[in-house]
Amino acid sequence: MSNKYIYTHKLTLSTFNLNHNSYTMKISSFIVTIIIISFSMSVFGDDYSSIALKIPSLEDLSAIGDDLSYSFYHERCHDVEGIIYRKVKEWVYKDPTLAPSLLRLQYHDCVVRGCDASILLDHEGSEKTANASKSLRGFEVIDDIKAEIEKHCPRTVSCADILTAVARDATVLAGGPYWTVPYGRKDGRLSLAKEAEIVPKGSESVTNLIEFFQSKGLNVLDLVVLSGAHTIGRATCESVQHRLYDYKGTNKPDPSLDPKYLNYLRRKCRWASENVHLDGETPDTFDTQYYHNLKKNMGLLSTDQLLYTDSRTKPIATGLSFESSLFKNQFGVSMVKLASILDYTSQDDGEIRVDCKYVNQYS
Repeated sequence: MSNKYIYTHKLTLSTFNLNHNSYTMKISSFIVTIIIISFSMSVFGDDYSSIALKIPSLEDLSAIGDDLSYSFYHERCHDVEGIIYRKVKEWVYKDPTLAPSLLRLQYHDCVVRGCDASILLDHEGSEKTANASKSLRGFEVIDDIKAEIEKHCPRTVSCADILTAVARDATVLAGGPYWTVPYGRKDGRLSLAKEAEIVPKGSESVTNLIEFFQSKGLNVLDLVVLSGAHTIGRATCESVQHRLYDYKGTNKPDPSLDPKYLNYLRRKCRWASENVHLDGETPDTFDTQYYHNLKKNMGLLSTDQLLYTDSRTKPIATGLSFESSLFKNQFGVSMVKLASILDYTSQDDGEIRVDCKYVNQYS
């Protein structure tokens, strides 16, 4: 997709008020970025020229803008977040594996056409039917939440906004951070399977990943931080089998894999249709173990392990591994940036779907 259809709100220096369970704290992404840079320099010395981190300028102080607002539903549907949280809690308590799946849904939605709920449209040839989407789960959770919201606030809350709040609440229920979500997204009317194939599949180079993230208005810090979502959840064995037996046509396993971890993966992934934990150490806990695993050559996907071999990403991954609160705080900031990727067409000509699976019939 051409970049002209995507725009992002500059949130780099925005301070987010994080309120959850009577716990309030303010996090400035500028401060977090400086901490990461300073820490990495103290660990790796002064040679930091290769790290593609951009210190925010005064121009980055712009607010959310006219499209998104933290108070968007205060008058329109004041209990929308309560409804969403209660429903997500109900589903995740029944099936904890849904938490990472719901978080992944937002990522797949936002990096294709922007955050417009196009991933939810269910018709022949939609993003949902793409090969890149075949392992996505949690659609029934979104449908359940939407139906409940429609009872209280009919034709008011977009499916795109629901996705962003669900991703946040699922993260919290998995032990991760809380962040405040701005609202006001419209639901798109177009969803194409071929566009979903741009989503990284786990075998790209770091350069390709950085370029992909930059095309969405995200930077290398966001790449490393959001990759930390792999601290929970599972991947299909199909996505890792090439590392286990015939890496790059060598008829041998990926030499970067820890031998014991390689044996473990070979036992777990006898069939491509099986699933394996992204974090083999603490798979059900939202923590920094993912980054420690990279140090031990235990990154599941090639794109995971490469973060610890590339000079642009290794210092950040190392810095995050030492400080859980730093990772969690920045994760919230990067998630708000991800959720602020918008599509001009969807915002100008979009709608509020009554059923997240279908475009409104009256439109």
